[in-house]
Amino acid sequence: MKAVRYHEYGDPSVLRYEEVEPPRAAAGQVLLRVAATAFNALDATIRAGYVQQAFPIRLPHTPGFDVAGTVVELGDGVGELTIGKAVIGFLPITEAGAAAEFVLAPADVLTAAPTTIPLAEAAALPSAALTAWQALFEHANLRAGQRILINGAGGGVGGFAVQFAARAGATVIATASRRSAAAVRAGGADQVVDYTTTKLTDAVAKPVDVVLNLVRAADEEMAALVGLVRDGGVLVSTTSPVREDAARQVRTVSMFVRSDAGDLAAIVAKVDNGDVRVDVSETHPLTKLALVHQRSGAGETRGKVVLIP
Repeated sequence: MKAVRYHEYGDPSVLRYEEVEPPRAAAGQVLLRVAATAFNALDATIRAGYVQQAFPIRLPHTPGFDVAGTVVELGDGVGELTIGKAVIGFLPITEAGAAAEFVLAPADVLTAAPTTIPLAEAAALPSAALTAWQALFEHANLRAGQRILINGAGGGVGGFAVQFAARAGATVIATASRRSAAAVRAGGADQVVDYTTTKLTDAVAKPVDVVLNLVRAADEEMAALVGLVRDGGVLVSTTSPVREDAARQVRTVSMFVRSDAGDLAAIVAKVDNGDVRVDVSETHPLTKLALVHQRSGAGETRGKVVLIP
């Protein structure tokens, strides 16, 4: 089969499209024919070698921890899935990923794919949508009537977070560049702040109940975000850590997404009933993965980019 792998850490040029021996499903595993995978910034960070201790991969490594595909082989002990079933999942980050024609997946991370969108588009869901879902409803306990600031709403996670928060009945303030503003507004944001021209402290007129931070920021910038949270509120960050404000009882959470088939099934249901839209900004053949890594590093991509074998 064909796959993209890298045999050493480095810039996007280390990514090779090459012939690889097809895997076979072991106990508890499923072999998938990949319909698509999605690019994530973490793929590039791992490829560059910046997080070797946190994510100890084995070289050569195939990236792509988001997958949409169809089941072609079942390992021993897998009874809940059938050959030919369309599924999506968030794969183990340190194992061989879905930038290939076939990929192995633990059966327990998979859930049925949405039926109302093309299977390839569904590859944009797993890690990004799960991050947004868990940040809002598990860590921030977002409720109807609350006000939330989503810092970095123009990315893949941010796009889902805006939709989830708006559908939950929250008032959504979102930061985005002019390039992403229209998509963020279409997702349900009540106010879009262009962070390239406006300071958040000037744009947010009164304290919010929740801040969801999705961008890397300096300590003083994170402290300023905490200052925008009302007494007793919460800030959840998927990137930069931040200190809580104990005097005002502002809780802070630094989180990393967890693969969860149950949460993913709940998100799929919202896609199929029309509550959530999957916004795929670009689709490319898998042979262009190195170019996608390069363009992402230059800040030239928006939202979710899907790659098809």
